[in-house]
Amino acid sequence: GSEMCIRDRLGRVDAAELAGRRPSELSGGQAQRVAIARALAADPRLLLLDEPMAALDITVVPAMRQVLRTVLRGRSAVIVTHDVLDALLLADHVVVMEAGRVVEQGPTKDVLARPRSTFGAGIAGLNLARGTTDGGGVRTAGGLLVAGIHDDETVPDGVAAVAVFSPGAVGVHRERPGGSPRNVFAATVRELEPRGSQVRIRTDEVAADVTAPVVAELDLAPGTEVFLAVKASEVAIYRA
Repeated sequence: GSEMCIRDRLGRVDAAELAGRRPSELSGGQAQRVAIARALAADPRLLLLDEPMAALDITVVPAMRQVLRTVLRGRSAVIVTHDVLDALLLADHVVVMEAGRVVEQGPTKDVLARPRSTFGAGIAGLNLARGTTDGGGVRTAGGLLVAGIHDDETVPDGVAAVAVFSPGAVGVHRERPGGSPRNVFAATVRELEPRGSQVRIRTDEVAADVTAPVVAELDLAPGTEVFLAVKASEVAIYRA
């Protein structure tokens, strides 16, 4: 009975195949999944998660975020994070702290709509493609179809949803890229905005962050026709 319960908990965090492994044989992402399963084993009324993605390789973060979305549904949890995507996709209510003081709080959708802090502005800086579900992606009013990872495979087409991804995950090309990216969009550069060591490339629907040498190499300027590519694994989709 207890062994079945343990395997069930591991299964809920996509870690059932790890049951026979030693701790030293686990990767960071695998260890994190097991830690979540262990925390859930006591069926706690409140789960405390401190930077749950911090030690993970960037390639496994989207999948771990989806695991947390699934296991936290219907549970109370307090999550400490510096990642705006964690807050946006895992939290119903956000409390923003800067220099030890609460500067903003409220329902996540309200903080998103009216950012009044550095953190809120960070959320506003993400690519948010609003539209309706269409074959596992989100189709925007402008006709853009953005494929991504959805936490609920049973969502029918036509449901209001948002596809969220970082400008840093968007590649910029002068020729249509081959290979694996599910999302490739033809676009026109509207403006270039310096942001520290990077430059934000703004188009009508999607923004991309690239380095200054890339801007020079691709000879980017307002009016330049480009192709923007982002892997579906970098795109989180949730009901609006």
